[in-house]
Amino acid sequence: MIEISNLTKNYGDRKAIDSLNFTVKKGEVVGFLGPNGAGKTTTMKIITGFMAPTSGQVKVAGFDVFENPYEVKRRIGYLPETPPLYGDMVVTDFLEFVAKLKGVEDSRVNQLVARAVEKTQLGDVRHRLIQNLSKGYRQRVGLAQAIVSDPEILILDEPTVGLDPRQVAEIRTLLQELRGSHTIILSTHILPEVQATCERVIIINRGRIVAEDTLSGLSNRLRGGSYVQLRVRRNSSELAQALKAVGGVTSVEINGNNLKVHGTGTEELIEAVSELAVAKRAGLVELSHPEAGLEDIFIELTTQH
Repeated sequence: MIEISNLTKNYGDRKAIDSLNFTVKKGEVVGFLGPNGAGKTTTMKIITGFMAPTSGQVKVAGFDVFENPYEVKRRIGYLPETPPLYGDMVVTDFLEFVAKLKGVEDSRVNQLVARAVEKTQLGDVRHRLIQNLSKGYRQRVGLAQAIVSDPEILILDEPTVGLDPRQVAEIRTLLQELRGSHTIILSTHILPEVQATCERVIIINRGRIVAEDTLSGLSNRLRGGSYVQLRVRRNSSELAQALKAVGGVTSVEINGNNLKVHGTGTEELIEAVSELAVAKRAGLVELSHPEAGLEDIFIELTTQH
């Protein structure tokens, strides 16, 4: 659905992004993460056709962004970091205006505007001037304009900035509803949003991709592979010897009655370890499979590079 090839953008002698390569499949929800100044916003502006790259290629649904800009923009809903709003327009008038700009047929405009208002919880302010709305409501209007044309692709740059915790939860629910029927690239600094909504994560730092994987895949890479921790009441040395013979187990560390079992195949490893501990009557007290949290992963990868 989205194909990025050798994408580079220079500002004078500074590379904002440097030879990016990645793809996003149809219906996928991808978290696009990185520290401030990493190149996220620049990349999203290029994907949406708001900015030209120095070199490289971007294709959306098979169309080159710069050879066929209208075809691309018809398929994309974009929420930039600062929502593009006209303060002197009423909310519903503005959404109708955006829908028509996107080429929505007249017969569908009212239906899609009503849907966007409902999805973004704007019903109470739909007849008010945008300039009189709070920051949180203006952010919701920005999200509504991104989805009002029912686009195939959504590019969302910090969609929950300025929202209170209840509104943030509502936007997360909306993103979960949209997944599958829309392809979504989500950039945010609120890491629980990514964990709640995204299937895959791309982490960018200093204009380069430093990681691209599922959350569990990144966690395993950071921790050096899968492992299971367990605490038993007795027979820990005997159990450790038996565990070393289990298929897929690469090493066993023992510290008193606590064992750390390294291996491959997470679910299979957990099952084998728990079954053997019970069979050896070791008095299994606790078993866990710790994973690195997204915050740990983010800090580790953006500090190393």
